[in-house]
Amino acid sequence: MNDPHNPKVAAVTGATGAIGKAIAHALAKANFRVVLITRDEEKSKQAVEEIQSKTNNPDICYELADLSLKSAVESLAESWGGPLHVLINNAAITPKTRQVTKEGIELQFATNVLGYFWMTNSFTEILSASSPSRVIYVASYWAGGLDLNDLEFERRPYHNHDAYRQSKQANRMLTPIFASRLKEKGVTVNACHPGDVNSSLSNDLGFGGSQTPGQGAETPVWLAASEELEGITGKYFERKKQVRCQFSSLQFESERLYEICSSY
Repeated sequence: MNDPHNPKVAAVTGATGAIGKAIAHALAKANFRVVLITRDEEKSKQAVEEIQSKTNNPDICYELADLSLKSAVESLAESWGGPLHVLINNAAITPKTRQVTKEGIELQFATNVLGYFWMTNSFTEILSASSPSRVIYVASYWAGGLDLNDLEFERRPYHNHDAYRQSKQANRMLTPIFASRLKEKGVTVNACHPGDVNSSLSNDLGFGGSQTPGQGAETPVWLAASEELEGITGKYFERKKQVRCQFSSLQFESERLYEICSSY
């Protein structure tokens, strides 16, 4: 449980979605100061009021940022005041048709992969100054099919489920790369599968889901708050247990992915 007199600060991206809001709610209940990183102001206001009311934690606020845009992420980091002890990269989308951001990048890759990448990079100094601190990548066990030569589906036919699986593989591959780079700064980086939650995202992929958002939030929140995870980094978790990541042996490809993401 976080110290209510000196609360740690947690930022949750995609915090008006089913899992994101449940994560923010659980962290608020554990006495974190929670910042919801969102795109929709009206939904953000409603989420803040709901979480404050249900948890009796008044220390909840939101910041607006479109994480598919590098300029927006960098502006968010530049304007950030105070510490950041936990960054939960959770925001994800699965548009059914191939779309491009105004910065010229395929939208799902920009949000689900580069959004995580830019948030981690842009907040590295703040996280380091707040150390020990943690970064959590909400990924998925439904991952695979990554093509380093066609990350934006410019050559392949675009299907949202293929692009989603690729993005979750990328999240998991980048986790140990960032973990090794940030370890000396006192920042741990871990990834997890949250669970099979019935959400607008899972519905867009053509699935339902048997778990509640609260159940889906359990593993990300455990990674964010549990004392037993102190110092553990570069790992992948499901159901609050460390699981061997099938992509952990792809070190060359993971470094290459990091280089490509750095070029954007």
